[in-house]
Amino acid sequence: MRQFTAVVNPTAGGSTSAAALLQVARLLREAGAELETEYSRSLAHATELARQAGDRGRVVLAVGGDGMAGGIGGALSGTGAVLGLVPAGRGNDFARMLGLPREPAALAGLLLHGEPRPVDTVEVTSAVHDRTVVLGSVYAGVDALANRHANHARLLRGTASYYAGALRAITTWRRTRYRVTVDGQEHAFGGYTVVAANSGYYGSNRLIAPGARVDDGLLEVVMIHEAPRRLFFALMNELESGTHVRRPQVRVVRGREVRIEADRAIPYGADGEVEAVLPVTARVLPGALRVLY
Repeated sequence: MRQFTAVVNPTAGGSTSAAALLQVARLLREAGAELETEYSRSLAHATELARQAGDRGRVVLAVGGDGMAGGIGGALSGTGAVLGLVPAGRGNDFARMLGLPREPAALAGLLLHGEPRPVDTVEVTSAVHDRTVVLGSVYAGVDALANRHANHARLLRGTASYYAGALRAITTWRRTRYRVTVDGQEHAFGGYTVVAANSGYYGSNRLIAPGARVDDGLLEVVMIHEAPRRLFFALMNELESGTHVRRPQVRVVRGREVRIEADRAIPYGADGEVEAVLPVTARVLPGALRVLY
């Protein structure tokens, strides 16, 4: 029987994390599994707890949103430890990409009896952060700015905070010139954002990269070029279905390493957390993490 350590973000989705874990924890214990719970004080503390649990051979459960999943998954990348997810955040985009069940009984069954499968992770380097590893995507532009606004929203939660943040970011966006280098090939353009995606979803159920796969050893690089603001709002609506990639203002390429630069201090984010400003480099680490899904 598996031994689990749940690392909980107490602030993800208000009290949602504790509630989500309670239901799954009861089912795991009833089945005879051992489960210990650790409450993190910060994302850095969460990654430390995860590494310690992984070193002891325990299955690490990341309880929270995409920031928690990405931080813990990154910490376990390359270690051989096994990660399980208990989605309890605002977005839960990586869990959606993996097709994790929402019902506690089905999720508990997967955690108890599922076989770990290898997924790719993404190594992120910049002048500010020497090296971090994440799961979902690295994005640089209006979306990172929108996510920053959403993370600081006090009155709105969930999808509403993302829409409000996006509206504020788009209406204040200034012209930006990008230089994106994918496996040595340079792409220069004026635009709104660049997304280096391991997972197809980001920003609370937006299908930014329909062709992305978590186990193919490649990043799907989505570049959204300049467009009239009216057209850009239409394009944003199409993110729900992924049909935006058919527009001529959107270019998609694939590669293993992506360098993103811009002509001004553009913020970039990774897995729901806004890190710093460009330039940034993202490199795929094929099959570096074992995940239950």
